[in-house]
Amino acid sequence: MLGYNFSKFDPNTNGKSPFETLLNLFLQLLTYTNGDFNEAMQWMNELDKEYKLTNNEYGIGDFVDDLKAKGYIDDKNEKGEIKITSKTEQGIRKKSLKSLEEIFGKLKKTKSGNHQTFKPGGGDEINPETRPFQFGDTMEQIDFTNSIRNAQINHGIDSFKMQEDDLEIRETDFKSQTSTVLMIDISHSMILYGEDRITPAKKVAMALSELIQTKYPKDTLDIVVFGNDAWPIEIKDLPYLQVGPYHTNTVAGVFGNDAWPIEIKDLPYLQVGPYHTNTVAGLELAMDILRRRRNPNKQIFMITDGKPTCLKVGKRYYKNSWGVDRKILNRCMSLATQCKKLKIPITTFMIATDPYLQKFVQEFTETNNGKAFFAGLDKLGSFIFKDFESGKRKTVY
Repeated sequence: MLGYNFSKFDPNTNGKSPFETLLNLFLQLLTYTNGDFNEAMQWMNELDKEYKLTNNEYGIGDFVDDLKAKGYIDDKNEKGEIKITSKTEQGIRKKSLKSLEEIFGKLKKTKSGNHQTFKPGGGDEINPETRPFQFGDTMEQIDFTNSIRNAQINHGIDSFKMQEDDLEIRETDFKSQTSTVLMIDISHSMILYGEDRITPAKKVAMALSELIQTKYPKDTLDIVVFGNDAWPIEIKDLPYLQVGPYHTNTVAGVFGNDAWPIEIKDLPYLQVGPYHTNTVAGLELAMDILRRRRNPNKQIFMITDGKPTCLKVGKRYYKNSWGVDRKILNRCMSLATQCKKLKIPITTFMIATDPYLQKFVQEFTETNNGKAFFAGLDKLGSFIFKDFESGKRKTVY
């Protein structure tokens, strides 16, 4: 028999089922555990003991069964290990997006996309503001409702006529495409000094990727991570991003997360990494990616907690962690100037408070004519999205 089952309202659940409540926490924990299901479940059990998240009717075991039934986890692999699925990865990105605002900065007119620009034109979204008629305006732009009302007010109903001064024009905002590269610093300092700086950076990257994929599907977003070197990662890999390499891959050679050969003469200089910040490599890769994009609207976002300390010269790494190195700084400034000439603004989000580090960011920003935000870890996401949003909905004549 079909019907409804009513139960007593519990204000602590906010109308959510036990599964939805636990899923919300589970997705948060996966961000901190770099996508490790087993570690996240260990935390879930500890939190359950402390805060009584479950009851006799619905326990952690039931939650795991529901995760499997709903497609959030899968154990159908060679090793039989439980892994999160693409559905969970998207859930993490949506969770990161939920608490953040929309973003996008100043755009040039280009082929149709989903971003409003400062440029009025033959767009597909009507602007609520109107203006007086000007020579060259088309018939399609005339707001006839307001224009007829003006004619009635100006000339009266008995001698109705419409003149040029009565006409009002309603603009349509042209929507544009944007190509964005988000650079994330994964040098060792991102987890030093008792602060976890990599997790907020990951959350922002996941939120940004989910926003673009859902609301701005014509846009492009590339993620670049940089430590001693720089390399691109795919959006689906964001939940697993961590400072490293810390994991062991013993297949061959010098090994961390990956393996690579080194020469015997380099053995005295071998170390765990990446410890250094090769901002130059990150910028060069970001520029190379944007060079292949056809959109004229291009921008770079860089999340970092420190100054550049590394530069690759041929096969050798030039490193200096004891201050702002002039050789490294000059190369960074040179790239900032190149980006300015190519009309690629760089927005830097600084998550450290050292005055001499902030001075470098200020000089770098002035050279590029970009933007800089000196954000705390809790404000990082809102700062990024505020920057993206700035000027988005305003039309300038």
